[in-house]
Amino acid sequence: MNELLAVLTLLAVLAVGGLAMLLLRRSGAGSEDPRLQELVGRVESLGKEVNALKEVAHAVSGIQEKRLESLATQIQLTLDSVKKDMGERLTQMGQTAEQSAERVRNVLNEQLASIQKDNAEKLEQMRKTVDEKLHATLEERLGQSFKLVSERLELVQRGLGEMQSLASGVGDLKRVLTNVKTRGTWGEFQLEALIEQIFTRDQYEKNMATRPGAAERVEIAIRLPGRADDQPVWLPIDAKFPIEDYQRLLDAHDQSDSTMVEEAAKALEARIRGEAKKIKDKYIEPPHTTDFAVMYLPTEGLYAEVLRRTGLAESLQRDYRVVVTGPTNTAAMLNSLQMGFRTLAIEKRSSEVWALLGGVKTEFEKFGGVIAETEKKLQEAANKFQTVGVRTRAIQRRLQDVQALPVADAGPQSFLESGPEENEAP
Repeated sequence: MNELLAVLTLLAVLAVGGLAMLLLRRSGAGSEDPRLQELVGRVESLGKEVNALKEVAHAVSGIQEKRLESLATQIQLTLDSVKKDMGERLTQMGQTAEQSAERVRNVLNEQLASIQKDNAEKLEQMRKTVDEKLHATLEERLGQSFKLVSERLELVQRGLGEMQSLASGVGDLKRVLTNVKTRGTWGEFQLEALIEQIFTRDQYEKNMATRPGAAERVEIAIRLPGRADDQPVWLPIDAKFPIEDYQRLLDAHDQSDSTMVEEAAKALEARIRGEAKKIKDKYIEPPHTTDFAVMYLPTEGLYAEVLRRTGLAESLQRDYRVVVTGPTNTAAMLNSLQMGFRTLAIEKRSSEVWALLGGVKTEFEKFGGVIAETEKKLQEAANKFQTVGVRTRAIQRRLQDVQALPVADAGPQSFLESGPEENEAP
C-alpha cells in the first residue's frame, strides 16, 4: 500500500512539474503570468496535499500494518484452531478408522473362524465320506481279492490234488512198468480196449486155450469163419512188453555209446525171438487156429525198434509164423479182418438178401397201389373242396346286401337269441 501511494505522489509531482515547465516556455523567462503564479500556488498546494497524503498514507500504512498484523494474528489463530481442529478430527478419524478396522477385523476374524469351522466340518464330512467309500471300496476290492485268492488257492489245491493223483498214477504206472506181471496186464488191457473198439463181443474171446487139452491161454483170440459153420478158426493175439531190454537200449542211445547200443539191440532181438517162439509153441495149432499168430507190442517206439532191426520181422514170420504189430497197424489189420467178416457174412446170406429184396418188391408194388388209391381219394377231396369254394362264393355274393352287426353285438349269444327268420339266408 505504501509503495502505491509513493508512486502516485511521484506521478503527481512529475505531472505538475512538467506542466509548470511548459507554461514557463510559453510565457518567456521574465514575464510574470498570474496563471503561472496560480499554477505555482497550486503546485505548492498540491505538494502540501501530497505531503498530507504521504502522512495519510503513512498513517494508513500503519493502520494497514496493524490490521495486517491483526489479520495475520487472526489467520494464525484461525490456522492454529483449524490445525487443532484438524488434528482432533484426524485423531478422531484415526480412532474411528481404528475402531472400524477393529470391527472389520473382528468381523473378518468371526467370518474366518466360521469359514474355518465350516471348512473343518466339510473336510470332516468329506473325510468321513472318503473313508466310507474307501473302506467300502477296500472291502469290496479285498473281498474280490480274497475271493480270487481263495478261488486260485482252491484251483491250486485242486491242481495239487490232481498232481498228487497224477503222481500216484505215475507211481502206479512205474510199478506197472517195472513189474513183469502187471506190465503184461497193462499190455493186455490196452490190447483188449483196442479189440473192443473194432469187434463185437461174439467175434473174439479172452484168455482162451487155443490148443485142445493145453493149459496155456492166449490173451485174445479172434473168431474167424471155418469151413463148417460150427467150427470157427481162432487167430491168437498175445501182448508182449519187454521194457527192461528196451529201456537199456534207450539209455545206450542217450549215452551215445555204440557198443552198448549194439549189445542192447541184440539183447532186445533175442528177447523178441524168444517171445515169438513161446507164442508158436503155446498158441498155434492148425486147424483149430490159423497157421500164424500176432505179437502185439503196446508202444510205437518198441514196434519201430523191432522193425529197425534188419530182417527181424521177416525172420519171425518165416521161422515162428508170428506177425509183429504195434498200436497203429494192429487197428488197421483188425479193421481189414472186420471188413473180411462183413464180406463173408454178405456172401453167406446173399440168398436171404435176394429173398428179402423180392418181398420188398412185392410190398412196394402193394404200396404203389395204396399210393394210387390215396391219390384218387385226395383228388376227390380236392374236387369237393373246390365245389365248397364255389358255393361259399355264391353265398357271399348273396349276403353282400345284408347289414353286418357290430363286433360286440355279432357274438354267438346274439345270433342264438335272434329269431329263426333272421337266421335264414335271404
